[in-house]
Amino acid sequence: MPETSLVIIRYGPYESCGVVDHRTFRLEGLQAVLKDCGHSYVLEKIPDWNQMELVVNGECVYKCNITDLEFGGDGRLDPLCKQVTEAVKNAYQQHQI
Repeated sequence: MPETSLVIIRYGPYESCGVVDHRTFRLEGLQAVLKDCGHSYVLEKIPDWNQMELVVNGECVYKCNITDLEFGGDGRLDPLCKQVTEAVKNAYQQHQI
């Protein structure tokens, strides 16, 4: 499996300013980090509040509260983005022959 395959970012709605909605502002850093690593990604809305999941090759490799991700930015200073890139890299290494 190539190290730059598709990553699915599944995200749920969260509350901001009293309104619950699906927002991608907290995913911007994550998207930038994945793109810098050469991965392509797809955003997929889910109904679960405050959830963010990364799916690689049909398997959920990382899950967190979406509000724990930093708002905006490039993701380089966000410790969760570093955990995500490690989880994606490990998922590819486990499936190599």
